[in-house]
Amino acid sequence: MITKRLQQPSGLLFIAWCLLASFGTYFCMYAFRKPFNTGLYEGLSLFGLGYKTVLIIAQVLGYMVSKFAGIKIISELRPGQRIRLVAGLILFALASLLGFALVPYPYNFIFLFLNGLPLGMVWGVIFSFLEGRRFTEILAMGLSISIIAASGILKTIYLEIHTLFPAISEFWMPFVIGVLFLPLTCLFIWMLSVIPAPGETDKLLRAERAPMTPADKNAIIRNFWPGLLCILLIYCLLTTLRDFRDNFSVEIWNEIGGNHWNSGILAQTELISTVIVVACVSSLSLIRNNIRGLWATKGLIAVGIVMTGASTVLFHRHAISSYSWMLSLGTGLFLAYIPIQVALFERLIALFKMKANAGFFVYGCDAIGYLGSVGLLLYREFFMKDLRWSRVLMQFSYLLCFACLALLITAFVYFNRKHGIRKLWEKPEPSAPKLHNFTIHL
Repeated sequence: MITKRLQQPSGLLFIAWCLLASFGTYFCMYAFRKPFNTGLYEGLSLFGLGYKTVLIIAQVLGYMVSKFAGIKIISELRPGQRIRLVAGLILFALASLLGFALVPYPYNFIFLFLNGLPLGMVWGVIFSFLEGRRFTEILAMGLSISIIAASGILKTIYLEIHTLFPAISEFWMPFVIGVLFLPLTCLFIWMLSVIPAPGETDKLLRAERAPMTPADKNAIIRNFWPGLLCILLIYCLLTTLRDFRDNFSVEIWNEIGGNHWNSGILAQTELISTVIVVACVSSLSLIRNNIRGLWATKGLIAVGIVMTGASTVLFHRHAISSYSWMLSLGTGLFLAYIPIQVALFERLIALFKMKANAGFFVYGCDAIGYLGSVGLLLYREFFMKDLRWSRVLMQFSYLLCFACLALLITAFVYFNRKHGIRKLWEKPEPSAPKLHNFTIHL
């Protein structure tokens, strides 16, 4: 009955349902993944590294393996398998957190590897319900909001619960938070299960999304590898910086904020970034023409990249406060990061009529991105150990700004030339139906 209601001509209920379902499911996924890194694990070490660094590396390695597996599993996933898969992934992650609590230090780090192993595929399952629709950018805002806001909010929840119940150790806190969020997770997964499949107008404007075969993947890599390589490297750098800023936000704030910051600031900065990023990225759905939509998406990515570098320069010169820097840096990062996930590949698939789905592209980028994240952690521990966390963040921000701008310009030129060549040998595409045929009635 609900599925039929969601298929009605008026799209407001459908959009609201998809936004809530995707936001809720992915937000709850973070409750099983992120809270552990709010703990400091002071005085603990292993393999010559701080124990928190060991825990983060263990989980990120599991998450990275999950992303590599997702290149195949998510790209070939059939609609009937989605709900069983996402529910199983969440339950496996919760069981791993229980192992992390029960097994004593220093042997429990392996359970964070096991925790990351399933969670890396949750994004792809959720996005498979949303992609290939004429307003996917709007529908995916639920995912975007959770990506930006969840970590800061969950850190605040962790600190508040730990203040109220100080007897709960840092090893038990992740499992406790996971159990608290389990009922909500089940509710949001059910909401995903009743979302209807894309309609005919969606397929015409954005191309049908079907499970991919190895031949499909090889053809796409062979035909578009130079541009895709540039995007992969950009995404890798953005993921590395985003992950570093997120994992060590408490340490960074301790350095730049001294005693003048509180737990609420972690959620506050991310919520402000969320509002800005959501407004910018959702507006991309208003552009019907796919080549113009691709230009606009790359323009937004460029703005975000410049924002990360410019805000770091201003903070370095003491022109802005630490609060303004962390807010601007986070906003710029997500202005560049989110459009690649929810808009860039959507437009490329539609523009070139690829036989593909977004999961294939995003999981390839994510796998390399988290490899870069581990690399930065190890580089900092072995070669920059005496350097403050905030200085590492600043130096990598400069590198990211210059490298990503150069790669983005290269990708922009490549795909524009590729589109021009394609138009010479392809027959003109039939014109899309007029706007009034699929207007969302509010």
